[in-house]
Amino acid sequence: MTLSPWSLLLLALPLLLLGQYVLRGVPALARFSIPVPVVGGLSFALACLLLRAAGADFSFATKVDAGWWTWLVTPDHEWLARPAKNLNLPLLVGFFTCVGLAAPLRLLASGGRMLLVLLAGTTVLALVQNAAGVALATALGAPALLGVLCGSLTLVGGHGTALGFSSRFEQAGMAAAATIGASAATFGLVAGAILSGPLGAWLLRRSGALPGRATPSSAMAPSAPAAPVVADFLADARALAAQGRGALGHLLLVAGCVKGGAWISFGLDRIGASLPAYMGALLLGFALRALHDAAGWTWLRGETIHRISAVLLPLFLVVTLAPLNLAELTDVAGPMLVILSVNTALTLAFAAFVIWPLLGRDHEAAIATAGLAGYGIGSTATAVAAMDALTRQYGKAPRATTLVPPTGGFLIDLTNAPVIGAFLRWL
Repeated sequence: MTLSPWSLLLLALPLLLLGQYVLRGVPALARFSIPVPVVGGLSFALACLLLRAAGADFSFATKVDAGWWTWLVTPDHEWLARPAKNLNLPLLVGFFTCVGLAAPLRLLASGGRMLLVLLAGTTVLALVQNAAGVALATALGAPALLGVLCGSLTLVGGHGTALGFSSRFEQAGMAAAATIGASAATFGLVAGAILSGPLGAWLLRRSGALPGRATPSSAMAPSAPAAPVVADFLADARALAAQGRGALGHLLLVAGCVKGGAWISFGLDRIGASLPAYMGALLLGFALRALHDAAGWTWLRGETIHRISAVLLPLFLVVTLAPLNLAELTDVAGPMLVILSVNTALTLAFAAFVIWPLLGRDHEAAIATAGLAGYGIGSTATAVAAMDALTRQYGKAPRATTLVPPTGGFLIDLTNAPVIGAFLRWL
């Protein structure tokens, strides 16, 4: 039995409330900065796994063709044919639009060392993941290309990059590249969602950003509250609604960027640029924010954009994680499981012992490093969710939260794709 994708939207709020309840009831989880939608979504996916093990036969459809839902994310000439789109796509594109609109030009322009370290470091990480993957695949008697499929293609790259490169891997001899890529990217999404927040919390303790561990480099870092802070979805939604017409105007702006971004993404596809579906809206958001700041305008409110993002991101994550069939991760067995597990451990070690020292071992560095681990294993959305949980708990990190999303969501695609292509040619 296949359940309607709309049921996932109906479940979203209860699952977010479940996540909040679990985190408040188990403070240790909250102190590890595991995001609310990750707890709620994966709890539901685990419950479904147990029901299937007991004999229940069901799954969730995740694509919809309802025109009212897909219009914003689809160019009109394509929309007329009512193509099926992922249910979570408008939420994802809307979130990345907020990333662009919330990025002040002055902070991006001053990215300097942090931006360079994040981009160069992730590029090196992509090389490390692929080299380790190929070496392990060869040692285990598996095709060397499996090492790349379980390397930067799906960990740094995620589902979108795996799908974009699947035909090239099939031409190179990996007939099941699409299936393997989807399974490996799902493994990374779950691992990144669970591990990046705890890594950041551990680094904050090492940096002295927590009470009783003050150091000169962290003297100005905010200290952790006595009780762990848990994101409250309803409170964020109410705070957005309380802004009235201002919030409505910003929501219309986000919607306009999503629609305009659909055409920009269509144009990028036509010229052969294989980029994620949200790229057009992200770039349009960046452009509008840059124009707004350069003109000296003040009508674009960062707090309002943040509130919209705080509503869209948990909805996207819980709708994405809840329908995961965790039983399919049993396909990630043998050499795949070994390669993915080793690459996950390597990514966490690389982030903690290479990136964090290069960024300065302070509060901002810890948040940015957690973000890099989030998109280096899972996705930019999981990275932002982890950083949000950390900053709610331990204080703001404006440079990290501004620079990590464009690095993981866009800039790394410009360097990861050539790295993947080089390994394909070499192998």
